[in-house]
Amino acid sequence: MSEEAYVNKHIEDKIATIEFFHPAHNSLPGNILAQLTDTITEMGQNKEVLVIVLKSGGDRTFCAGASFTELINIQDEVVGEKFFMGFANVINAMRKCPKFIIGRIQGKTVGGGVGLASAMDYCMATKFASIKLSELNLGIGPFVVGPAVQRKLGASGMSQIAIDANSFYSPEWAMEKGLYANVYDNTEELDEGIADLAKNLCGYNPEAVKEMKQMFWRGTEDWDQLLNERAKISGRLVLSSFTKEKLKKFK
Repeated sequence: MSEEAYVNKHIEDKIATIEFFHPAHNSLPGNILAQLTDTITEMGQNKEVLVIVLKSGGDRTFCAGASFTELINIQDEVVGEKFFMGFANVINAMRKCPKFIIGRIQGKTVGGGVGLASAMDYCMATKFASIKLSELNLGIGPFVVGPAVQRKLGASGMSQIAIDANSFYSPEWAMEKGLYANVYDNTEELDEGIADLAKNLCGYNPEAVKEMKQMFWRGTEDWDQLLNERAKISGRLVLSSFTKEKLKKFK
């Protein structure tokens, strides 16, 4: 596998597979977030695509969340807001996409990665796919991904993992809370399950799918504004002395 970060897309049998990768445990710098936003939007508009599968490269880590390298280098609120808007834009692109998005969560996912998983329409995982919302431990808080996570886990589940920011929660816990629909023993079984589901979804009426997505996401119409406001909060907090001290440990 290449050690260069990338976002790739592949269309086969009306199924679009979008794969992202970053050598730092699939962390997400601004350029990868922007590419994800554009690619999800593009595949959503492509008439040859009926279903989208979103996955990451590698084996045991789906996504490590925000890029610490970029977080450390943020020096003003405008840059901070722009960085966190990267996550907001991906979530909103997934929300607005008229096709069902299946999430392939093959391993651990942290912070912003939990937000991505929560914005999927249907998430499937392996037994290695534990989750952690680590933002509060850094002094930031999961403000941007919070609405998506709370929508999937409920207020109780969201507050539990957001407050307990040092702990990983098991895939079984995530499935019980509604984040994962299925948990498999290995990636081979996971990929078989995704392939079967994606094939079945291709047999559905695209207009019905579009209407169902709008129904499922009802009540989120204000998220363009809401997530922008949340990005401003995170962009301000990342400049706090508390967070700056925490981030020094990752240099």
